[in-house]
Amino acid sequence: MKEFVVYTAMRVVLFVASFGVVVGVMALVFDGRYNLFWAVILAFLISGIASYFILNRQREAFAQRVESRASRASAAFEERKAREDQD
Repeated sequence: MKEFVVYTAMRVVLFVASFGVVVGVMALVFDGRYNLFWAVILAFLISGIASYFILNRQREAFAQRVESRASRASAAFEERKAREDQD
């Protein structure tokens, strides 16, 4: 669960930082005005692409954790199924 929280928190921070940069650049280019809709869309795109490269280690740790939990659950299911077949 820790990996999920860390990855999600880092994604949120990355989005907020991207949003701040996009709004700042738009305000500089358009004389202090910016379109909130396009700022959010651009921030989502930038943070999504950046997270693919920047958060690779956290994403791998999260995926490894999910994989290990899934394999343990599968093994437990197979064990219960085998015990049921014996009875």
